[in-house]
Parts: sequence; C-alpha cells; structure tokens
Amino acid sequence: MQRRYITVDVFTDRAFGGNQLAVVLDAGGLSTTQMQAIATEFNYSETTFVLPPRDKANDAEVRIFTPVRELPFAGHPNVGTAFVLATIAKEPKPRLRFEEKAGLVPVDIVREQGRVISTELTAPQPLARLSQLSAADAASCISLGADDIKVDHHAPQVVSVGTPFLVIEVHSRDALKRARSDAAAFGKVFPCDGAFAAWFYTRDVPAAEAPCERQARMFMRGASGLAEDPATGSATVAAAALFAELDATRDGELKLTVGQGFDMGRPSILQTRVRKQDGKIVSAHVGGSCVQMMEGTFRLAGEG
Repeated sequence: MQRRYITVDVFTDRAFGGNQLAVVLDAGGLSTTQMQAIATEFNYSETTFVLPPRDKANDAEVRIFTPVRELPFAGHPNVGTAFVLATIAKEPKPRLRFEEKAGLVPVDIVREQGRVISTELTAPQPLARLSQLSAADAASCISLGADDIKVDHHAPQVVSVGTPFLVIEVHSRDALKRARSDAAAFGKVFPCDGAFAAWFYTRDVPAAEAPCERQARMFMRGASGLAEDPATGSATVAAAALFAELDATRDGELKLTVGQGFDMGRPSILQTRVRKQDGKIVSAHVGGSCVQMMEGTFRLAGEG
C-alpha cells in the first residue's frame, strides 16, 4: 500500500526554519510498532499519523511519535498537521478537531485570500503544576550554575497542559546561549512527573530579536542521546499558562510572542494566548505559520 506523506516546517514563514514535521496521511492499518519505526526513520523531532476519527463529529485521530516514544499531545505536530489537512482540504473549515491521547485538541485555521497562513491550537487539559526542583538541580541539566537560574517569578517546575515539561527561567540571554545539555545530570532528574525534557527561557531579549518577548530553548531525550528542539509548542503553551496564573492582577486575554531555535539556526516564532476570567484560566493557545517542504509516498516492506 502506498502511503502519502507531507513534511512542513512549523512556527516559521520561511523554508528551513522552525521545527520539522512529517505528516503521514494514510496511516490506517499501521500498528503502533510500525508507526514508531517510521517516526524513527524520519528522525524528525515528531511525526504524526492521521487516522479516521472514532467520533464522526471530529476530523481525525492524530497519533504523535518522537524517534523514541509516543506522545499524548504536542504543539508543533498539531499546528503542522492542521496546516497540512487544511491546505489539501476540498472543503475549507475554520476549525479542525483532533482526537489524541491527551484529549480533544481543537485547531483554528487562519486564511487570507483563501490560503492557509497559520493555525492555532487549544490545549486539551487545564494547567497542572507538578514537582518543583532546586535551582542547582535544574541548572545541572543545562550545564549552568545555580546563580544563572532566576527564581523570583517561579521556581523551576514541571508543568503540563497535556504533556509535562520542566520549565526554568534563566537570568540572561547570554546564559541561554551558554547552556549545554548534560546527559548525566539529565539522567538524575528525568523522568520527573512524566517529563523527559527541560524548556528554559529568558525575559532578557535584545531589540534585534523583536518581536519576541521571551527567548527559549529546549533539551530532550532523542534517538541518539540528548537533543535540542527548535520549537516546542506544548511546552510554550504550558509555560504561557503558568505565567498567566502567576499574574494574579490581570484578567482577559494575555498574549506573548516566544522565540525558540535561534541558537541552533532554525529560528521559530510561537504566538501564545491565554484567556482568564475571574482570576482563572479559561483556555490556553499556541499557534504560528508553517511552510510546506516536501511530499511523497512510501510502501512498507511486506505490505501489499
């Protein structure tokens, strides 16, 4: 059986930026083992597999795999998969609904003159604030000192709106750039509350990197050890929800533009939006632009 796939760069408006994603469109009949093997073969940070929805009220079941594991929810795979499906759809829809392990994920489609220009997901779960770590333990994972970690807004903490991440604030853009992953330290800290990755950021953003209001990086366990992710929507939207919850003085819509991947040559721009009412978070969103890169077909050995 020939299976079609399309690859896109996500959270960017130019080719060879953002985060790479492979979308397998004809995934029916594939086993979990086969999906994992295909994702390992693509070796992107994530690959999605599009299946018929279990509930006809929804648009697709979407399964998300890194090269080493399946994820219950992830950001750039939803943004990119929605972009692909909306682009090839014969009947345009303003919103797609994806069934995922973490729950139902709505993704809104933004068009201009009939062309899809961006998509925005709604996180499937409310903010969960889990374990806190010491500055020293968090710093060790990213090869920095405890004095590089900023704790006046929040301690290093595992947070989730569908997939958990350790969120760390560092003092400066220089510290962000100096960070390096440390496999031994990672092995002592992770997994923690189901988290396998550290997303760390700074508010110290130079004017040259505008319109970003935060700059971030993310280290994770990849197929061949620790790897860096150029754009992590699920961590970014979880962090945005954390920031909104910590800002007890504000209600309404809190928007934030986050840059990631700048230090690895794949600049990404992530737009977050958190809605608050009566001091409580109503919904959390992240979105951005995508660029289609390649498309093709494959047939697995042994399939008809």
